[in-house]
Amino acid sequence: MSKFNPLWEYIKNNKNSDFQLSFDQIQKITGLPIDHSFLTYKKELKNYGFEVEKISLKNKTVSFKKLEE
Repeated sequence: MSKFNPLWEYIKNNKNSDFQLSFDQIQKITGLPIDHSFLTYKKELKNYGFEVEKISLKNKTVSFKKLEE
């Protein structure tokens, strides 16, 4: 189980299409600040039917894309 598991579960249970979360929203969901390790862990999201589409350091957001089934 990864430290981002609460985020993956949140996405799987609450999202039906593409969307965006701020770094602050991710921190509230996981209880952890987003850091460089997110780049390693983001591949786990495919197991939940989504992928990270874009990470914006300028806007401090992460865009998620629902995978085709």
